[in-house]
Amino acid sequence: MKTLFKIILNIIPRPILIRLSYIIRPVFAFFLKGNKYIDPIDGKGFKTFLPYGYGAQRNNVLSPSTLSLERHRLLWLYLKNETKFFKTPLKVLHFAPEQCFLKRFKNLKNLDYTTTDLLSPIADVKADICDLPFKDDEFDVILCNHVLEHIPDDTKAMQELYRVMKPGGWGVFQIPQDLSREFTFEDNSITDKKERAEIFGQYDHVRVYGRDYFNKLREIGFIVEEVDYTSSFSENNIETYALAKGEIIPVVRK
Repeated sequence: MKTLFKIILNIIPRPILIRLSYIIRPVFAFFLKGNKYIDPIDGKGFKTFLPYGYGAQRNNVLSPSTLSLERHRLLWLYLKNETKFFKTPLKVLHFAPEQCFLKRFKNLKNLDYTTTDLLSPIADVKADICDLPFKDDEFDVILCNHVLEHIPDDTKAMQELYRVMKPGGWGVFQIPQDLSREFTFEDNSITDKKERAEIFGQYDHVRVYGRDYFNKLREIGFIVEEVDYTSSFSENNIETYALAKGEIIPVVRK
């Protein structure tokens, strides 16, 4: 199954994968029902999660019911337990909306919720993150997760995110990050998809972020909190929710 998942992820374009997943998801959810692992997003239990990864496959990380990964479940728990995201009236901008969140966030009556992406078939507004069609200081909350590593000019993208966020607003800008690296590595001359996958971890990534990512956000103007949220969970909860221990949530404020 691991080999099959890897082939599918690397061959089928992401927009098509998104559409196909709506058909396949209920089948996996039915056959993998159990009580060893729990997806906190919908509360359903499974005997195992599915493997996932464009390069080396990670075992037991993809929820059969919501298709959430470790970072999605961690973010859900953070938003639910540590913020007023689910209760306070907020104008929210969500980039490249994840399926595990989309309908749930749309159904929250407290949110004025807008999704955007250049290619996603499930986004409300088709837009370039480097040239957004929104007013200055428009959004209370911005969610932009695992997007910036795809953007050649991430400085311009960060500036646009800062521009459209309200003073006093906040956001979460998760990225795949190698915390063993002090500095981010990028090389625009690398265009071959196979070589990108080997060097950057995925065929459509253009850099590997290091620990300097947080300071780059600060240079744009954001106040940045580096939240090690898994440190607040027991080992049993980390295992039950299939979280990535030590993953940092970049919480930004303007």
